[in-house]
Amino acid sequence: MNTSNGIYRDVDDYIAKSSVEVRDILNKIRAVIKTAAPNAVESISYGMPAYKQNGKPLVYFAAFEKHIGFYATPQAHEEFSLALAKYKQGKGSVQFPLGQPMPYELISRITAYKVKMLDNKI
Repeated sequence: MNTSNGIYRDVDDYIAKSSVEVRDILNKIRAVIKTAAPNAVESISYGMPAYKQNGKPLVYFAAFEKHIGFYATPQAHEEFSLALAKYKQGKGSVQFPLGQPMPYELISRITAYKVKMLDNKI
């Protein structure tokens, strides 16, 4: 979970300050994103790990008490609406419950799709 002040130096700090139970998940999500988007710039934005491609928002993720929030904009979520249908969603966001297997392959596919979008290839 986030610290009370929500301030992190970088993604390493964010993960280190998260609960022990989710650190492996966060590290794996980070690795999946970096593999799918090797040229993305990693930072902290809105108090969570954030990735930009060509200076534009790519994806974000955050740990919460009962889920991992993943944010990839409404257009990307629309493209994967069938695969995301079983998860709680908001506009451009999805919640992956911590008590279920994390859909790393889906996170990879969404991230790769966003890279193509931001590189003007789709």
